[in-house]
Amino acid sequence: MALDRRTALRVLAGGAAAVAAAPTAASARPRKEAPPDAVGMLYDATLCIGCKACMVACRDANGLQYPDDEGMYYDPLDLSEHAKTVIRLHRDGERQAYFKAQCLHCIDPACASACMLGAFKKREGGVVTWEQDRCIGCRYCQVACPFGVPKFEWSSTTPRLIKCEMCAHRLKEGQEPACTEVCPRAAVIFGNYRELLAEARRRLREEPTRYYLKIFGETDAGGTQVLFLSPAGVPFEKVGLPDLGERPAPATAETVQHTLYRGFAMPIALYAFLGAFVWRNQRVAAAQDEKASREEVAE
Repeated sequence: MALDRRTALRVLAGGAAAVAAAPTAASARPRKEAPPDAVGMLYDATLCIGCKACMVACRDANGLQYPDDEGMYYDPLDLSEHAKTVIRLHRDGERQAYFKAQCLHCIDPACASACMLGAFKKREGGVVTWEQDRCIGCRYCQVACPFGVPKFEWSSTTPRLIKCEMCAHRLKEGQEPACTEVCPRAAVIFGNYRELLAEARRRLREEPTRYYLKIFGETDAGGTQVLFLSPAGVPFEKVGLPDLGERPAPATAETVQHTLYRGFAMPIALYAFLGAFVWRNQRVAAAQDEKASREEVAE
């Protein structure tokens, strides 16, 4: 006979109490900051004209292929194995705004936290990169990323996880990312992260009626090295950037994990549960055997 619901809940409650009693130093997880040499991007939607030159330059610089059923006029609406950056248009009545979707290079990246083998890491300048040799294709990074950035390369027999790496190969050669190099209006610019943050603050301070008065990425999700400015009256949620608060995405998961496993509280609770399961089933089986024996004797 299986363990009944009431007993299971009672045992799990005991395990939960053991976990709750464990020290919770992990709850004081320190907030991460951008490295001293951090680089980044600043995208100003008020300057973007939607020409999508950045999309073409990105595809060429990173060797991305067009889908088999598409030609040179391929115009994706979302990130994919064929597109590391996408320009989207938001319309709300007469108001409209563009948005550049790409990896935000989080200061505390959820993809790196979720990756079991360290395929995602923050490298020089704080750029979040991916190593194929370490990847086992579990795609936990896709689930963990609050911005839905990493995309699996389904069309390949040796698939990769595709995401913007800020043209890391170009940075090594002293060049800037392809998208920032070709933008005709300097709607997206590359540079030192802290200088870009200061520039974004300056623009808001000097032209407050032009902008929605917030820099997305300054504190959102623990901070991102790609910063965004939006036109006045266009909240970031409208153009595809979720309201995540200031807490980094990995902070909650890692706090729970570290708390559960601190002092082996969770393994102890699990063994207690399994022990209770076996003990109860043995008692039930013994009772059934004894009952059967009495019935045989009575007959």
